[in-house]
Amino acid sequence: MYLQIADRLRREIAEGTYEPSGRLPSESQIMARFDVSRVTVRLALEQLDKDGLIERRKGKGTFVAGKQVRHQIDTLRSFHESLKVQGFDATMRIVELTTIETPSAFIPSFGTKCALLERLHRVGNEPIALGRSLLPSLMSEMDRDIAEQEPTYALLKDKAGADITSAEIAIGARAAEPRIASLIAAAENAVLLVLERTSYFDNGACAEWSEFFIRPERYKFVLGNRTIG
Repeated sequence: MYLQIADRLRREIAEGTYEPSGRLPSESQIMARFDVSRVTVRLALEQLDKDGLIERRKGKGTFVAGKQVRHQIDTLRSFHESLKVQGFDATMRIVELTTIETPSAFIPSFGTKCALLERLHRVGNEPIALGRSLLPSLMSEMDRDIAEQEPTYALLKDKAGADITSAEIAIGARAAEPRIASLIAAAENAVLLVLERTSYFDNGACAEWSEFFIRPERYKFVLGNRTIG
């Protein structure tokens, strides 16, 4: 029976049934679907694992091997929007939305006060990144429910009434601080991908400065047809 289930799942993987996220149903869902025991399901998944077709991540689920989130860095698109256009079940949760004293390096861009927006980005129930943005001070007045639904660029256009027309992006790596590691369920001092982005309105004014701390296991940056990370 487990070989029959493995063959069925193998065909579905080949047909792209689990695209675009690559996430297979849970063991419980497979048990209910085929009316079999958990042992049988695990034997089937072990067979697919041996065949190199799936990756099993403790506490996170089972994925088609090699399936990763991809971020096209040469396209002007917000982080959240990049997840949504790939069809992922992407959600955001606000960690912080407040007005702060602008760090000295950013006073020329935002003045002495600016808004700080931190959001946890998730795919399914799995945290994938923490986004931290400095924004014009008026952005601290936005509705929190809307800020958990809309990508940064849409929020800026709605509140500031201007389009984002350009952005500068830098990519690096950094050891996770304890607070960030806890929020995105990474090991303390784990090396994270870090995307730093500065975006500009059509009049040349700075719209936002953001940095994204990203778990690297299932994430790739793409430039044209080339992959980074």
